[in-house]
Amino acid sequence: MRVGVLALQGAFREHVAMVRSLSHEAVEVRLPEHLEGCDALIMPGGESTAIGKLMDKYGFYEAIPARHAAGLAIWGTCAGAILLSDEILDAAAGQRPLGLIEVRVRRNAFGRQVDSFEALLDIAVLRGGPFTGVFIRAPWIESVHEGVEVLAEVGGHTVAARQGDVMVTSFHPELTDDPRLHEFFLGEIAGSR
Repeated sequence: MRVGVLALQGAFREHVAMVRSLSHEAVEVRLPEHLEGCDALIMPGGESTAIGKLMDKYGFYEAIPARHAAGLAIWGTCAGAILLSDEILDAAAGQRPLGLIEVRVRRNAFGRQVDSFEALLDIAVLRGGPFTGVFIRAPWIESVHEGVEVLAEVGGHTVAARQGDVMVTSFHPELTDDPRLHEFFLGEIAGSR
């Protein structure tokens, strides 16, 4: 499988390494034409306003929805989840979502950088016990539309969800050595199309 990783800013290298460790081809996506031939796209964590400005500059606000409509499965982690959402609460001036999953996301909901933490998560779609979620200036999913499957919660807040071939997580699975979420996304979501 050919997996694009949006490589404008943030933790894209870690996603590339995880995808390659699972014997898939990983492509660093820096321009919209790099999406060609990709079966899936991972939008990494980082600074959502910086990523959004670069997406706007390079034409990704048009390219990503068009490729998704043509069958591209997408997973957003942390900042990627913010940008994929239907609505960004506490958005920075001019920040806009792609609207590819019907969730409302609150930026930096768990606090500032110093409030970063790890939590053991029971993720409904994973076997093998809890998954360690790494939360860094993390958002949470404030609400989900009917038809969105909640996959995990922490402290009463949704931190992972899926709608069709789009998945979002508030945390950074690429910063662990646990490949199960990547395996789930690539096998069950991207691989089922």
